[in-house]
Amino acid sequence: MFSKRMILIAVVIVLVAVNIILLTITGKNTQAPSGLGRGVLVIVAPFQKQLTGFVHSVKNIWNQYFLLVSTAKENLQLKKALGTTLQQLNRLRETELANERLRHLLGFENDIPLPMIAAQVIGRDPSAWSKTVIVDKGTRDGVRQGAPAVVPEGIVGVVIEASARYAKVLLLIDPNSAVDALVQQTRVRGIVKGGGADYCVFDHVLRKHAISVGDTVVSSGLDEVFPKGLRVGRISEIVRLNAGIFQTVSVTPFVDFEILEEVFIISKTGAEALPGEP
Repeated sequence: MFSKRMILIAVVIVLVAVNIILLTITGKNTQAPSGLGRGVLVIVAPFQKQLTGFVHSVKNIWNQYFLLVSTAKENLQLKKALGTTLQQLNRLRETELANERLRHLLGFENDIPLPMIAAQVIGRDPSAWSKTVIVDKGTRDGVRQGAPAVVPEGIVGVVIEASARYAKVLLLIDPNSAVDALVQQTRVRGIVKGGGADYCVFDHVLRKHAISVGDTVVSSGLDEVFPKGLRVGRISEIVRLNAGIFQTVSVTPFVDFEILEEVFIISKTGAEALPGEP
């Protein structure tokens, strides 16, 4: 069985052969066409017309094919150039944002009269019950276990492990963290503990003490870990039960731990008061 393609090729070959034979016959006669010549011409003309149309069609298809190939290559090159440009713009934007954060950090560093080590967050604990991050500075940089980690917005946490090149920081919102703190407006003391999510609990606040939602909570310095006056958070909820001597107080940290990228490790601590603190 012959395929349609083979039949089409055979027909084209026959048409070309017949056309050539007829043209050869008529081409030998240079005089005005006689009756036989006119008859041959009548036969040849339709074949020539079909063959010419076929050749033009093939030529057009061929040209269109190369045009499409060229256009496809050009589109691919343009897409690559666009991708490269977008990557460059993204890198420039990241550099701009990093510079803004660094300027913010440098301003904060100048306000703290204690030696500090700038570190970058390079890892996070994926577990739901532990809130820790890994930073890219360790003991060879002066980081020690028990050193507090801070940012301009407030307390980040405390270093719980340190190797030569890296350190692990326990975040303020971890249930195992604790900061001796006080309400800035009324000087009411308590212990800020991590709530395990994006909030903290302000424990041991007596019911008789007046505090309000929106009050600022700062470190007291009495735990000899965090210097006095570091920002902790803002009181977001107060529950005064009929029984018991303590209030149930929730505190929203000033630090947004989801977007934390750089921190300062305070290399020398104590109960020193920060400027402006009594």
